[in-house]
Amino acid sequence: MPPPELTVQPLDSGATFRNQVYRRLKQAIIQMDIYDHPGDVRLDERQLSGLLGVSRTPIREALTLLEQEGLVRLEPRRGIYVVRKTKTEIIEMIIAWAALESMATRLAAERATEEDIGTLWDIFRSFEEQAPSDNIQEYSDANIEFHKAIIRLSRARILETLTDNLFIHMRAIRKLSIRQDNRAEQSMHEHRDIIRALERRDGELAERLAREHTLGLAAHVERHGDFLDWLRLAEVRGADVKAAFKDGLPLM
Repeated sequence: MPPPELTVQPLDSGATFRNQVYRRLKQAIIQMDIYDHPGDVRLDERQLSGLLGVSRTPIREALTLLEQEGLVRLEPRRGIYVVRKTKTEIIEMIIAWAALESMATRLAAERATEEDIGTLWDIFRSFEEQAPSDNIQEYSDANIEFHKAIIRLSRARILETLTDNLFIHMRAIRKLSIRQDNRAEQSMHEHRDIIRALERRDGELAERLAREHTLGLAAHVERHGDFLDWLRLAEVRGADVKAAFKDGLPLM
């Protein structure tokens, strides 16, 4: 299985190089499937310098900021690695996300316009005539878009800020888990129930449904997420553990 691809967007003119590099690298890490690969997820300064067309100084400054946020770790004489979480850490993050997103859903029921809520239906329009499992990659992207939209419709910037770093790991785990246990169809059904509650402006129901929906992911990781600890061991102990993944990652 090839390592996850790092897709870095070109820099804009105007802001400082450090801030631009920081934003571009953070977005690139968010888009990577960091739990779908048994080896280390390593970043290379020289490659980044070439991709972004800047010297290594702003790249190092940006990486320091990302390290402070817990997104990468810098190991002297070894390199820069994207941080992956253990099973216990992921479950704790999902629980935190459930608390924040459920409150965002309640706020969305109060603050979002009818047009705003209608855009949630639009996210899943292409699945009216096909099952989510028929195009799992497209549905996975729609699923992630839905959860980001809920946070946005709360009109609470602090919730967007608090969920920002959680989302890096939430996105990767949602993409991986949506393929198992008929979760795509179940997810679609639960999303529709949440949207209907929002349309009725029933904030209490919408909040409860959103919380239960996300806690369902926590229960799934509890049952099937042992491989996350194997990934951590692979990072710490190297090739001996990586050999266990010669036939690919275990299914979540």
